[in-house]
Amino acid sequence: MHNWFLSKVQYEKILENGMRKKVTEPYLIDAMSWTEAEARTIEEIKPYVSGEFTIADISRYPLYELFFNEKGDRFYKTVIAFITLDEKSGLEKKTKVNMLAQASNLQNAKDVIVKSMEGILIDYEIIEVKETPIMDVFLFSDTEVRTITL
Repeated sequence: MHNWFLSKVQYEKILENGMRKKVTEPYLIDAMSWTEAEARTIEEIKPYVSGEFTIADISRYPLYELFFNEKGDRFYKTVIAFITLDEKSGLEKKTKVNMLAQASNLQNAKDVIVKSMEGILIDYEIIEVKETPIMDVFLFSDTEVRTITL
């Protein structure tokens, strides 16, 4: 089981025109605790940010599954509803979960999710797909992830 944290890093970024701008960028971190999430964020960000930076916020990020796509350059949050039948009442029950798909655009994100769901034995529907501001995902080195190739 993964504990996902959204860690927001604040620093001064040099824009293409040479101007400096203070930005806050979110990163998804696979960590066991808030303390570890902060330490891992600092470790992962150091090589990419010149100058000072601060961890502006860390919060839990509810995530059921994460799918990488090597052709993707953005991350899309997808809300999926698994559909089951309540045997007592005979009514459909929908259980919503959040998934994250790496993709190049909205349609590509939907395709990644559909391909990743191939072969599952439960009915589902895609409720929502939207682009997130997440810049990157930092996993444990031994974390197994599913890479979807389209």
